[in-house]
Amino acid sequence: MSKLKLGPIVDEKPVKLTVELPAALHRDLVAYAEVLGRETGQAVPDPAKLIGPMIQRFMATDRAFGKARRIVSSTAAH
Repeated sequence: MSKLKLGPIVDEKPVKLTVELPAALHRDLVAYAEVLGRETGQAVPDPAKLIGPMIQRFMATDRAFGKARRIVSSTAAH
């Protein structure tokens, strides 16, 4: 079986956001949650709880964002 990019979901105090998703994306989130639950051996997570970790993972692996963030941080420090 292939390794998913997300691992177990950490239970932290959330910040509430409201977003609208296309129905197809929601179906994909539900399917991803089911696969993640099987892969991690945990209960199937609420698909909405996947969105934060997915965005976090995306941003952490986006090299252009990391570079821009470092530039902004170094500019703000001066």
